[in-house]
Amino acid sequence: MKLFPGKIAVMGGGSWATALAKIVMYSQKEINWYMRRPDRIDDFKRLKHNPAYLSSITFDTSRIHFYDDINRVIEDSDTLIFVTPSPYVKDHLKKVTSPLEKKYIISAIKGIVPDENMLVNDYFSTFYGVHPDNIIVIAGACHAEEIAMEHLSYLTIVCRDIKKANTLSENIFKTPYLNSSCSRDMTGLEYVSVLKNIYAIVSGICSGLKYGDNFQAVYIPNAFDEMVRFLNVVHPVKRNITSAAYLSDLLVTSYSTFSRNRMFGKMIGEGNSVNAARVELGMVAEGYYATKCIYEINDRYKVEMPILNALHAILYERESPAEQIRKITENFR
Repeated sequence: MKLFPGKIAVMGGGSWATALAKIVMYSQKEINWYMRRPDRIDDFKRLKHNPAYLSSITFDTSRIHFYDDINRVIEDSDTLIFVTPSPYVKDHLKKVTSPLEKKYIISAIKGIVPDENMLVNDYFSTFYGVHPDNIIVIAGACHAEEIAMEHLSYLTIVCRDIKKANTLSENIFKTPYLNSSCSRDMTGLEYVSVLKNIYAIVSGICSGLKYGDNFQAVYIPNAFDEMVRFLNVVHPVKRNITSAAYLSDLLVTSYSTFSRNRMFGKMIGEGNSVNAARVELGMVAEGYYATKCIYEINDRYKVEMPILNALHAILYERESPAEQIRKITENFR
């Protein structure tokens, strides 16, 4: 394998992929960039910005090698940053014939691979033979829109090989507006990245139902307690659970107007059906899929998760949002 990180490729064309490309290009002379649609690449080259997402970011396209062939970009790159919504990971990877075993994989996917109900790092390791020490996860509170505006932000770089995490933190994911820290808690922080989307949807539902700030200030600690209970059963290791690495993503996803999960929930709370809210949102709300996955995973662990159960009833059993929220609030303290 080449010296880490080698040639870096961004795998995806959405807002978070665009924000990460902006960050990586701060330190790298050139990057590879895979987008599924050739017409989107043509428009990007002509306009000097992503035609569909974060169009305020302009790029020096002479420093970008665009690809619409996923196998060619894999062959020409050493480190692959996957930024695909979790529901589509399997379909995108089905096209892969080029081996991934000797690649470094960075996952910026805050979700679970459906059907297998596997964390992304486990999926790459199990099905594509990537060594666990060569898989890195990007976690933490960081909205793509604020990266575009260069607002001060923070990430957590997670890898079982802490040296690789440090290399990325010090040399790649560091700009005047971005700081990053490192962690080895791959499983814990991947689950946090999944769970926070679930709790953000409920936060949005409550907002749509006209619950105020006083309520939200109590709801978030109760959601956090539920998250901690799950982590302590599923992956019981020593961790500073109140550190920003774990808590900040829950906070920003539950509160921010940039949060698509919160927005999705707010539409439901305001009276839209689940399907209508998904259509109107026009983007992937990872928490919709995560709710089903975690609900099924928890069938094995039996952790007390009333907020998760209420959201599952709302999204998949067509239960009344108002009634389900009322039930869970009775036990909030």
